[in-house]
Formats: sequence, C-alpha cells, structure tokens
Amino acid sequence: MLFDLKTMIQPFTALSPQQKKLDHLIDKIEQQKQELQQWQQAEEDLQQYTHKTFMPVYHELHGVLFKQLEQLWKHLQETPFSKAELVVLDEKIQYLANYLKDSQAMSMQEAHKVNEIFTYYQQRAEHAQFRKSQKKINELETFFKNENPSDLADAEVFEEWESDHFQQVREQARLKRQQEKQEQAAKMAEQSLKTVYLKIAAIIHPDREVNDVKKIKKTELLQRANEAYAEQDLFTLLKMQLQIEQDQDVSKKGLSAEQLKFYQLALDAQSQKLQEQIDALIHRLVWSSKTRIAVKKAKGKVQIADLYKQIDEDTSAIKQQIKVEKERLMYIKKVSGLEMFLRHGML
Repeated sequence: MLFDLKTMIQPFTALSPQQKKLDHLIDKIEQQKQELQQWQQAEEDLQQYTHKTFMPVYHELHGVLFKQLEQLWKHLQETPFSKAELVVLDEKIQYLANYLKDSQAMSMQEAHKVNEIFTYYQQRAEHAQFRKSQKKINELETFFKNENPSDLADAEVFEEWESDHFQQVREQARLKRQQEKQEQAAKMAEQSLKTVYLKIAAIIHPDREVNDVKKIKKTELLQRANEAYAEQDLFTLLKMQLQIEQDQDVSKKGLSAEQLKFYQLALDAQSQKLQEQIDALIHRLVWSSKTRIAVKKAKGKVQIADLYKQIDEDTSAIKQQIKVEKERLMYIKKVSGLEMFLRHGML
C-alpha cells in the first residue's frame, strides 16, 4: 500500500508553517528509512571487504609495534640511561602500551605483557596525580587557616578550585536537563504509538467484519499494525491510520493544530532514533581512527562508496607505516641504535 502521508495530513488546504515543518520532518524520516536500509544491505559486504584488505595489514602493524614495545621495555630494565633519555623512552613505551592495550591482533601471552606494562605506567601516573592533589589540598588548608590571607598565590589556588567546582556543577545540571528532555521525548513517542495503534485497532477490528474478503484484508492490516507497534514505528502506524480513515471517509479535514504539534514531537523522536541507528551502524563499519575522523567531518553525509575508498587509503597508509616501523625495530634491537634514535629525537 503506497500513499503520501503529507497529502493525507492536510488535504485540499493551504499549508501553515507548522504543517510545512511537519512535511519536512516526514520527508526526512522517509530519507532516513531508505538510508538505514541501504546501510543494512551494505553492512555484510563492507565487513567482508574490510577483513579481506584492511585487517591483515592492521594485524601485521600491531605485531611489529608489539616487538618494538617488548624490545624497548627490555632495554629499560637492563640498560642505564640519562634522565632526559628516560623521559623520552618512558613516553614511547607508554604510548605503545596504550595503543596496543585493546588490540585484537595479539596472542593471549602478548596481550598479557601489554597489559602488564600499561598497568605499570597507569599506576605511576595515578601516584603522581595523587601527590599533586595532596599538594593542592594542603595549600587550601593553609589558605583557610590563615586569618588574614594576603598571599595572592593562595587566593589563586582557591579561585581555581572554586571555578572547577562551578564548572562541574554546571555540567551536571546540563546533563540532567538533557536526560529529562530525552525522557520526555521518549514518553511522548510511546504515548503516540499507543494512541495511534489503539485507534487503528478500533477502526478495523477484524472480528466485527462479516464479509470474509474484507475480514482477511483487515486481519492483514492489523498484523502490519502489530509489527509496527512492536518495532515502535510511529511513522508507519500514522500512515496506516490516515489511510484507513481516508478509505472509510472518516476524516477529510486533516489534522488539527493540536494533533500536528503532538505528531511533530513524536515523529521528531522517531527521526532522532533513526539517525542514532544509522550512526551506530556506520560506527560499526568503521575500523580506523582516520576513517572515523572523516565520517565525523562529513556530518552525516558520508556515502557507502566513501567507506570503500577510505578503507583502501587506510590500507595503503598502514603498508607504508609497516615499512617504517620495521626499519625502526631493526635499529632499536641494539642499544647503540636506540641511543642514536634518542640523541636525534627519532624514537
């Protein structure tokens, strides 16, 4: 059953700004439904292409980087370095451990080693942060104990703490308002779903139909309504309601201003949900951080062909990186090579 929801909402009348806004939303939902279907159909093909072209070189890169991490960690334990060299070496080891900690390209033994190194640096950073926080607390205590505070440095410490606290409170309030708004939209959508579904069921009601042919048709319609209700698809239910009413000559005046506002809010919630589904699907199909940045910059306008192109570009870039990292590994296997890299800032 194909029909235009917009013409049924307000037939034979001039469109008000509110009606035009609803028309625009209807068009948007139609496009989102089509886009979601296209991405769902392309999902398997994109995943297969990614596993075939991108993942092998991705795994190879992680293997080379793990060997670098292992070698640098060994040198750190066995070789004396200057303080300046240790700073650079620690930064590189910490970077590699952080990069590899969530990798799926390593064996269980390799993953355990990465986690061990990552945990070491994490605990060291937490200890340093604790000492820094303790110092700030001591400064605040000194500030409050001073009956006539005249030290500008102490005053700045207090103002910094007060500013940070205010920012936290404001952010918490913003998140709470956002959550309340989302809950209200979800409640509105649920109420709309139930209202439209019950109206459809009341109009067609197959059990009350004496004509066998019409009874079969109404049973099929009710089944469609049940499926749409289960999927929380207000858009489809609304189209069904208006089509059924039009077929039965129940309503020729279109929707009232109150109904327009009601459906505007509910359909807007459905549109947001569709966009979230599209974004989540695209996110699942994106494997590299570079591609995710490209998708983010596209602001929802990314096409399926763009991902194929980006996969090819990422694969080519990683192949080049593997060559560089293998050469770096060859040098840092020896202490003399590592020291040369440290002297020239090449690590």
